[in-house]
Amino acid sequence: MKLEEQLLQRSGNQCELCKATGTLKVYEVPPEAGSYAERNIYICDKCTAQINKKEELDNAHWSCLTEAMWSEVPGVQVVAWRMLNRLRNESWAADSLDMMYLTDENLAWAKSTGDHESDGSVDLHKDSNGTVLQNGDTVVLTKSLDVKGSTLNAKLGTVVKNIRLVPDNTEQIEGKIEGQTIVILTKYLRKQG
Repeated sequence: MKLEEQLLQRSGNQCELCKATGTLKVYEVPPEAGSYAERNIYICDKCTAQINKKEELDNAHWSCLTEAMWSEVPGVQVVAWRMLNRLRNESWAADSLDMMYLTDENLAWAKSTGDHESDGSVDLHKDSNGTVLQNGDTVVLTKSLDVKGSTLNAKLGTVVKNIRLVPDNTEQIEGKIEGQTIVILTKYLRKQG
């Protein structure tokens, strides 16, 4: 039986963390999941985005962990422990962590990524007004910019379509101006409506 079929059957076609239905997919619990069903979980897009720090943590959404932490599936236990640690400033999450039990092997697995040491903050690409940017957005320059290594001057109000987020730097995006791909600092742009 394929891994996804095993997880679908095990989960009852529900997110193994929040019980949501709809678009669900296999999440390989880092650092190495392999094809073992107990090291993979079946979860929704919202859980995936917040686990991967692509979306702000929604404390109300994660109250589901008070139930998920009791799962017999090691992958679910590990993710629940990691997320409860990110939310440890919430009293309910701290209480749940105090009650939660992981075997020594699963605790070592949970700690192996170091994710439990970070807080719930998420680094997202945001424009000068604090609006979250996504790949493909259209932005407007809020300042005239001289492009380094070029004679190009990007004027205030220039529209840049179909931007790409720079993966390792939340303060930069890439966009084309006059046919030239340039890197632009997010503090000098705003998302267009």
